[in-house]
Amino acid sequence: MDNALDKQLEKLNFNLIEMGALVERAIACAAKGFINRDVQTAKNAFHINGEIIEKERQIENLTIKLLLRSPNPVQLRQIHAAQKMIANLARIGDQASDISELTVFMADTPYCVDLFVLPDMARETIHMAIDSIHAFVHNDINMALAVRDKDDSVDKLFVSEKDMLINAIHSAPECSGQALDFLMVAKYFERIGDHAADVAEWVIYSITGKHTDK
Repeated sequence: MDNALDKQLEKLNFNLIEMGALVERAIACAAKGFINRDVQTAKNAFHINGEIIEKERQIENLTIKLLLRSPNPVQLRQIHAAQKMIANLARIGDQASDISELTVFMADTPYCVDLFVLPDMARETIHMAIDSIHAFVHNDINMALAVRDKDDSVDKLFVSEKDMLINAIHSAPECSGQALDFLMVAKYFERIGDHAADVAEWVIYSITGKHTDK
């Protein structure tokens, strides 16, 4: 029974890696599509999000099977943490789709507002999502803590982006509509960072048995 459970836990880790890779691709497509006004790349995020949703269902079914095998307390924490993590990863996929939806919406109008720090937000959140999954698979609490702390940097980038967009609206009122769309994109990236930090929090819980909301 223990060997079978260990193999299923390995399968769980592998599926989490696959889901993390899908999430990475979704954010990358959303970011590239938005920054480069590339509608086709943006639309790819929609298709990838469909795969993320399917992967979430697969992992949910796997965790139910694992729970039926009477896992020990440490294994139970890992399974519970995985359930929480896939929920956050799925939300990241949704946010990537939201960014891509705005990209498609704005496709016919040239950008009249500077991107400011949006590319930096995209890069940071992609790294956070990747590192949070790696932290779980490798049982690396230091990496999880680093992801959690990096959320502060993303929050600061969001505040900077918001302030610069407000200034842009004042200096070019005709671009106010687009500036508000850019602000929505920035908010979606900020939320992606929040979800990645939540994943890291559950990694810490799976290792220590303690969970605290940042």
